[in-house]
Amino acid sequence: MPSNPEPSPMSAPKNSLLAFFASVQLALFLLGLLASTAIIGTIIPQNADPMFYTERYGLATARFFELLDLGDMYNSWWFLGLLALFCLNLLMCSAKRLPPVLRLLRRDHLSAGAAQLAALPLHRTWASPLAADAESTRLRLLLQKQGWRPRERHRDDGIILFAEKAPWSRLGVYVVHASILVILAGAVLGSPSFARRILQQPDFAYKGSLTLAEGSVSGRIMPLRGGEPLDPGFALRLDSFDIEVYDNGMPKSYRSRVTILDQGHEQQAEIAVNKPLRYQGLTFYQASYQSSPEYRVQIRKKPDLMSTTAIITAATEFFWPEGGISYGIVNRERRGEITEKVKLWLSDGQGEAALLWMNVGQETVIERPSGQYTVTIKPRYVSVLQAARDPGVALVYAGCLLMLFGLTVAFFFSHRQIFLLIAPETRGSRLLLAGMASKNRAAFAVHFAELANTLATPTDSP
Repeated sequence: MPSNPEPSPMSAPKNSLLAFFASVQLALFLLGLLASTAIIGTIIPQNADPMFYTERYGLATARFFELLDLGDMYNSWWFLGLLALFCLNLLMCSAKRLPPVLRLLRRDHLSAGAAQLAALPLHRTWASPLAADAESTRLRLLLQKQGWRPRERHRDDGIILFAEKAPWSRLGVYVVHASILVILAGAVLGSPSFARRILQQPDFAYKGSLTLAEGSVSGRIMPLRGGEPLDPGFALRLDSFDIEVYDNGMPKSYRSRVTILDQGHEQQAEIAVNKPLRYQGLTFYQASYQSSPEYRVQIRKKPDLMSTTAIITAATEFFWPEGGISYGIVNRERRGEITEKVKLWLSDGQGEAALLWMNVGQETVIERPSGQYTVTIKPRYVSVLQAARDPGVALVYAGCLLMLFGLTVAFFFSHRQIFLLIAPETRGSRLLLAGMASKNRAAFAVHFAELANTLATPTDSP
């Protein structure tokens, strides 16, 4: 056994190309390149309509963006190529440095000689009046009480005890390497570019949008990067869209209440900001909304117990023949894109028509000679949902958990080893205690000194 049982670096590969791919310098360069290029995705808006880039940056720049896929940078061919090169570098680094670690874990530590143990930074000797066999039994029991599980071997120069803790902690860094590979594999598997260009299956992984007006049904997802509409195998109906605003009129929150229509089966769900809908491998996010020039009007008439619901536009007269009334919106009070009040005109042909302001979403009772009318008016919105099918998300989550485990092992556990050589003498025996740790050596040195004091006999000699 060498004087310092740490794994020595493997000699550089003879092939210069292999040495290049296994170098730490390449790993640092790729990490810096990935981090710096990822900034592009925060500066240039992603997954926008091609016309947006033309209008904002000009035709020549928009063509350059299209050439390098800068509008969908994280799925671009060159970014995925950098990830693939980084994966290759991790594999080569692990292949180069893991075998010495495995050899260390399989090494026969009970064959260590006295000179090798005495050369370790942490060592201590003392004499004992007990014979080697008796001292071995006593020390083995003491080590067990201290949480060590010693192994023993009788040799020509005496009896050696060896014990170690957390030898697997040396593999923590390679668990981290594996977790990065798993995360990157999940990212590539969920990439629309990988599905479209490599697998030739655009519906395997994609990101798209689904636009629904209140009351409408759609099962066509438009890919964000263009192409044929995708059919998920079911449809969504937007039952209602609710929006809350701050005092200044800015949107506070908005949500879509939808019904999933799947082969005769209906299921209600709600989609809000930070509350996506997951169904059959797809995730629907509340992306945005659009104002509509239309309004949903609900009217109930008493005592006839009749009602109607209609979609109307402002400045247009509508007629409800069963209720015998004409009505319309003649004015609106808006704050930004939010309609807060509408001015309703309603006539039953008897006397002067009713003309009044109404708060949207609130019931208003109008008394007319022909009966009592309860009117509710709500703006009609268009909900914009983002749909994503990402089959690699499970791998990404698994990789994150694996990385957390690997980092915990790598940073909070240390491979600690102790050797105890008991050499017989004419009167009693002489003992040599040595130890080492892969990390946190200062703390282990304190523990080693305490352990040596516990094991030493009263006849301890310096």
